[in-house]
Amino acid sequence: MGSVNTEKLRFCIDRGGTFTDVYAEIPGHSEGQVMKLLSVDPSNYDDAPVEGIRRILEQYTGQKIPRSSKIPTDKIEWIRMGTTVATNALLERKGERIALCVTKGFKDLLQIGNQARPNIFDLKVSKPLNLYEEVIEVDERIELVSDSKDENHEPSSSESLVKGISGEHVRIAKPLDEKSLTPLLKGLLEKGISCLAVVLMHSYTYPHHEMSIEKLAVSLGFKHVSISSALTPMVRAVPRGLTASVDAYLTPVIKEYLSGFISKFDEGLGKLNVLFMQSDGGLAPEDSFSGHKAVLSGPAGGVVGYSQTLFGLETEKPLIGFDMGGTSTDVSRYAGSYELVLETQIAGSIIQAPQLDINTVAAGGGSKLKFQFGAFRVGPESVGAHPGPVCYRKGGELSVTDANLVLGYIVPDYFPSIFGPNEDQPLDVDGTRNEFKKLAKLINSHRKCQDSSAKDMSIEEIAQGFVNVANETMCRPIRQLTEMKGHETRNHALACFGGAGPQHACAIARSLGMKEVLIHKFCGILSAYGMGLADVIEDTQEPYSAIYSEESIIESSEREAVLLKQVKKKLFEQGFGEENIITETYLNLRYDGTDTAIMVKKQSENNDYSEEFVRMFEREYGFKLVNRNILICDVRIRGIGITNILKPRILQTENESSAKASGFYEVYFENKWHQTPLFKLEQLSFGHEILGPAIIMNGNSTVIVEPKCTAQITRYGNIRISIQSSSAITNTSQNVADVVQLSIFNHRFMGIAEQMGRTLQRTSISTNIKERLDFSCALFDPNGGLVANAPHVPVHLGAMSSTVRWQIDYWGENLKEGDVLVTNHPCSGGSHLPDITVITPVFDKGDNLVFFVASRGHHAEIGGITPGSMPPFSKFIWEEGAAIKAFKLVEKGIFQEEGIIELLKCSRRIQDNLSDLRAQVAANQRGISLIKELIEQYGLEIVQAYMKHVQTNAEAAVREMLKSISVNSVIEEEDYMDDGSTIKLKLTIDSEKGEADFDFSGTTSEVYGNWNAPEAVTAAAVIYCLRCLVNVDIPLNQGCLAPVKIHIPTGSFLSPSDKAAVVGGNVLTSQRITDVVLTAFRACACSQGCMNNLTFGDDSFGYYETIGGGSGAGPTWDGTSGVQCHMTNTRMTDPEIFEQRYPVILRRFGLRENSGGDGVFRGGDGIVREIEFKRGVVVSVLSERRVHAPRGLNGGKDGARGMNYLVRKGDNRKVYVGGKNTIEVRAGDVLQILTPGGGGWGAPPRRE
Repeated sequence: MGSVNTEKLRFCIDRGGTFTDVYAEIPGHSEGQVMKLLSVDPSNYDDAPVEGIRRILEQYTGQKIPRSSKIPTDKIEWIRMGTTVATNALLERKGERIALCVTKGFKDLLQIGNQARPNIFDLKVSKPLNLYEEVIEVDERIELVSDSKDENHEPSSSESLVKGISGEHVRIAKPLDEKSLTPLLKGLLEKGISCLAVVLMHSYTYPHHEMSIEKLAVSLGFKHVSISSALTPMVRAVPRGLTASVDAYLTPVIKEYLSGFISKFDEGLGKLNVLFMQSDGGLAPEDSFSGHKAVLSGPAGGVVGYSQTLFGLETEKPLIGFDMGGTSTDVSRYAGSYELVLETQIAGSIIQAPQLDINTVAAGGGSKLKFQFGAFRVGPESVGAHPGPVCYRKGGELSVTDANLVLGYIVPDYFPSIFGPNEDQPLDVDGTRNEFKKLAKLINSHRKCQDSSAKDMSIEEIAQGFVNVANETMCRPIRQLTEMKGHETRNHALACFGGAGPQHACAIARSLGMKEVLIHKFCGILSAYGMGLADVIEDTQEPYSAIYSEESIIESSEREAVLLKQVKKKLFEQGFGEENIITETYLNLRYDGTDTAIMVKKQSENNDYSEEFVRMFEREYGFKLVNRNILICDVRIRGIGITNILKPRILQTENESSAKASGFYEVYFENKWHQTPLFKLEQLSFGHEILGPAIIMNGNSTVIVEPKCTAQITRYGNIRISIQSSSAITNTSQNVADVVQLSIFNHRFMGIAEQMGRTLQRTSISTNIKERLDFSCALFDPNGGLVANAPHVPVHLGAMSSTVRWQIDYWGENLKEGDVLVTNHPCSGGSHLPDITVITPVFDKGDNLVFFVASRGHHAEIGGITPGSMPPFSKFIWEEGAAIKAFKLVEKGIFQEEGIIELLKCSRRIQDNLSDLRAQVAANQRGISLIKELIEQYGLEIVQAYMKHVQTNAEAAVREMLKSISVNSVIEEEDYMDDGSTIKLKLTIDSEKGEADFDFSGTTSEVYGNWNAPEAVTAAAVIYCLRCLVNVDIPLNQGCLAPVKIHIPTGSFLSPSDKAAVVGGNVLTSQRITDVVLTAFRACACSQGCMNNLTFGDDSFGYYETIGGGSGAGPTWDGTSGVQCHMTNTRMTDPEIFEQRYPVILRRFGLRENSGGDGVFRGGDGIVREIEFKRGVVVSVLSERRVHAPRGLNGGKDGARGMNYLVRKGDNRKVYVGGKNTIEVRAGDVLQILTPGGGGWGAPPRRE
């Protein structure tokens, strides 16, 4: 594999969605040949990669190769290719017809997934369609056998115990019945479905049933079967099943394409080395290139390309890869080794396999430009390839590409003339400028309305503004990618490639505080070039479940040895010698009680994995867990076949002469036109230095060197740009916001709140915060007005402002630098006691209070009469746990540990509380440092001005929405809690002013129960509903409530006394308020109206979950089934993890068919969840909608009410336990929870 034949050609190809890039090494030529073709051009050729090879071979040999004949292979040494065939098939849902085979009781498992909504403000709850058409439930069951002390289940004579691959013991509770399965599989074939995805419970450790199904299906005539245990033998059924579905859906498409590609060559192809790029950055032969490993094939080539040619050769700094294309931008990081993830989500499908950590942002050259609610907006919608940008002459819409053209960043003279009816015209500059003129009239009219003295913006200023907003949009994910892993963004260099990236490189780097940009000489085709730099990868792993100890390390070493032989054998078969093979050994480790596993690499023969794990965990999460077992999850071997094919070439000696420009063009920088020299990279040499502003044409890519930047040509022929930071220029002399800066500050403020959230997630210890993501972070102005609230949990939205303002009133002048406040009491702006809020006031020089930051997290334990602090029968606040109105958690920089321990002394997990509180303090500190960076850049006056401006902008958006509401000016609505207590709303809308009054007079008094809701909960519900109705990505801040008045009668159960129990108000009543408000607006029918809270445990453990249901139908859409609705969006524990960690067997987890209300549009179905307990525990259920059904709207039928049952072991008595109860269950008892469906919309049509 490492040998070189200098007499033959080598081809590196990236078949993209729009273009196919070909890089060929030609014998006798020092430089490779580059070719770019349309990926789809059926009038000229069948396949772009084949066509590229054909054309280059013709040029090299001088012999004509007809398209009808096969490509001769005698002059080809190897071909390496990446392809987006799989990605495009997944995005466009054009894969193979497949069926899903799953354990009985789990038919809907993959559809439900983790229950979370992709977009919490989307009332339609748009989710990707299932990849499979049919589902077969297999009547089989494997059960995990836990320690004997936990096991009260006696095996019957028909059951057998087996040790699984992971070392866990399993019971074959129900053997696979192939006889009953056979006709079901035959039925699929009769329907034309011949591809199958198989996922069975616990097949990661006991794969035999899946293997038997594969063998049976193949014998019946199925052409492809993907079994989850072979693809990703890791615990967690949902991602494993989704991976199998993706593989079954895509592999036949890939095989068909590869078969067609290979058929175009003569019989000598079998002797060639033909390899394909996988998502993990490694190459694989055709027979092992499958669907689930192919979705990042093209982008992976780019990561290999920049990492292997720039890191260590051009810079020692870690690199941020920035690949900007037409519709999206890929962001990655490299610091000496590839950063891999084991799970990612692409096109709505979770894929569990080793793959490069590439983050895709919906912003590219084709992103649409809009002016909405007084602010510039870029994307996420794209103009697409057809009709494309305005300048493509196809009647398209304005995009980032058009803005770059107007500014001179794209030079039409160097862009192919392929536009117009005859495809022979250049880019349409005049047409683009005309469209910007139309937009300028709208923008300037708005500005004049805001400030009569405002000067009109030119079209260049507008185009520049949109480019600035686009740059900030792309900076946000770069900051997140680096900061979430504990790295400083400014310490990196920006490795820029892709068609549009080099136009934005200087501005992006400056905004991120980077000093260096590197642009490869093949930046336009770097993904293709990267194919030739990649190695062959063989990766295998198996599950191993054990506590990390001397004994388990011995067994893991034995497992490693077996896997090592398997990997080496595969590489030997591909022609690699021992000297060209490197192997890496990993253990996947996690702390007991957490879901955060880290793949730890073996550093030496005497390596202690646990020490490296603790070090890695502490670096990424900021702390270590003392006296906590480390668990082994998986053993993994990664084999690397070193190819040593392409090597970066060093240019000849340094050129001391000055660079000569090929022409001069007008380019717009810093609010004026500059006569700018244009250079061609091929005419530049090592040592040439070019001062900005300048343009460097690099093939089909335009490199923009901005003023105050300097470009140098390196010894490898690449471009290094040194960035000089410049102070921000913002006009604050006007009383109103600059429309460009308004959008940029919106992004910056939201980015700060998001990064606070990522810090909290990284540094917290509890499952609720770290894995279920039950937290929120926000930024406030000096008066406690909300500036930005990252959209984490809806019930927290806007609610923290009440908390901050209460603390301001309470502490007055007693707040000092170094103070941090803590509170959770409902009467001081809290929601319920488990939600603890940590607030940090921030001061300028002296005692000038300039802003606040705050974080709220759901603590798993806060005391109270039941473990988990969610008691179903609490009547008073003190029964629910520790209640803190006001306390200085940190005073003058000193953490008040004794004081907070005293306040939380009733908590059963005090150390976890302290750890999470420290994480919240750290999250706040992160927010403070980011805002101070902003103040350093813009100045305090400007930052505070824009805190106000973003609130005014959100207010304008809500006012516009209220003006457009086509409902009566006064609407009255009411709904009932299950005990009969009423929520009454009188909604008055002033459509002229764009104002609304929410009057809850007539609502029932405080209840003798725990579904009382503090006023902050009602405010959160209202702001959530308004944000859903606006349906535009506006910031969540105080401005949303400015056009709104909320009147809540004191003493009602929406404004209870400080003695009232409230734990259910946050999780139950909040949902009912939301239903009442959305029904008043006639926005959608009622959703399930409940969070279906379930807790169980004993003295040794506790478990808490919320269960999804059906969402309400709307005027143009059906409700969605099996999702978290409205005021929550927390995740569900995977079924296999659920059974692995707790003494339970999940008998059923699926949709409750036909529970959604009928109508023109049907409500979504609820969920059925059946849990068998393997030993006696205490179970608590806190739920609603068991008496009053979720209502339909406009004649639509109601959704089905929820129901909770207990089926007793022995006599199988089925007992209805009601909506709220605490039960002591025995081993073998089964809890059945049937969650409500959503209401329907419109009178149902008559059905046959």
